Amino acid sequence: MENKLLLGLRQVKAISDYQFGKDITNILFNELENILIERSRATNKIRYIFHKNNLILTLRPNNGFFTLSLHSASMIINNISTPKLRVIVLNEISEFIKKGRNVFCKHVVDIDENLRPLDEVIVVNQNDELLAIGRLKLPISYIKSFSSGVAVNVRKGVYKSKI
Repeated sequence: MENKLLLGLRQVKAISDYQFGKDITNILFNELENILIERSRATNKIRYIFHKNNLILTLRPNNGFFTLSLHSASMIINNISTPKLRVIVLNEISEFIKKGRNVFCKHVVDIDENLRPLDEVIVVNQNDELLAIGRLKLPISYIKSFSSGVAVNVRKGVYKSKI
């Protein structure tokens, strides 16, 4: 059982390293004794990763990548300087984004230049306050030049769930 847990942990950390980078992986997995990996009952494949009983990552079965949770987003915000993994929006629209509304190109103030379409992103306001999590929809150059259109499909705003 111990060997299977270590194998699962190594696999999870490898995916995280590839998707987010080693610095993010080190933040999410800094306390290995508090990490719990939950597997699917039907397939025995990894589904959820918890840190101290808080969901931090969900493995998407369709592509093998992780989705962030609000808890993991707050862990990243507290430990990595802006704009890493972030889309920064105007303070005026914070309430709309917290409710789970999508982010439009015209509201983006700054963005991590290393992001690509379909990457997991953390949406914050100009004060680096967590608003939502979602997936980037367009390339960075388009987001910066467009005055209309959706930049981020928001999956969950902070008002829709507890952190």
